Amino acid sequence: MEQKEYTHPELLTTPEELNKKLNHPTLCLIDTRPAEQFAQGHIRGAVHFDLFGLSLVDTSPAPLKAFMFMIHHLLELRGVSQEKEVIFYEENSGMRAARGLWFLEYFGHPNVRLLDGGIQAWRQAQLPITTEAAPPKAAQFKIRERREVLATVDDVLHSLGENKISILDTRSEDEYMGRNIRAARGGAIPGAVHLEWTQNLDKNGRFKSAAELKAMYEKLGVSPDKEVISYCQGGYRAAHSYLAFRLLGFSKVRNYIGSWKEWGDRVDLPIEKPWEKK
Repeated sequence: MEQKEYTHPELLTTPEELNKKLNHPTLCLIDTRPAEQFAQGHIRGAVHFDLFGLSLVDTSPAPLKAFMFMIHHLLELRGVSQEKEVIFYEENSGMRAARGLWFLEYFGHPNVRLLDGGIQAWRQAQLPITTEAAPPKAAQFKIRERREVLATVDDVLHSLGENKISILDTRSEDEYMGRNIRAARGGAIPGAVHLEWTQNLDKNGRFKSAAELKAMYEKLGVSPDKEVISYCQGGYRAAHSYLAFRLLGFSKVRNYIGSWKEWGDRVDLPIEKPWEKK
């Protein structure tokens, strides 16, 4: 595997590596694409779990606990357990698969990765696709919640103005600049730097090399000695940038899963309007 000099290359896998594991009983392979794409063809042995649409817009303790209980249960129904190696994939190295990986990191899973380049890379490697699917066998997944990889609205609020914390807005330029408003208010979290999540990927839909990612984020003032909190609209794209930082070996990275939908709807919270600074 081309390691691209990542600090944690084990978070990704290649089509060739995955192909060698397909018949292994301890592999749990999860296709996170829309159901119609899964039905049209997927990697043999994959189970389907499209995480899109499962969002949390209130990160206060009770809703957060209920939401994570639901996600944990749904993962168990797909066969996830702590004894299995879990690999998520989608069309490329996208946000759906990255969000699946982030959930398992939050739950303390010891062996989770993403297929770099997704099913697109699998096809390019001329590996087989099937339309046959077997129902997943439910498993028990003992979790060890890692609260340090998740940020709530209160965590973000308390981090404002802290020099050792970088807040990263991973949304589109139109969302960041208030041209596309997807909450009660348009704008950004005060002090956030902006870089759309798609910039983490190369032209083939794979993660860029460590050197490219590092240079890109250093330009924004985001460095490994800082804690990073990423956000988007609902914690999907933010999970993708979370994974980019994990690949680089950042020791303190959190996904604000309530993201702009929660923050923008809370009229009591401060915002800034980046377009007014231009």
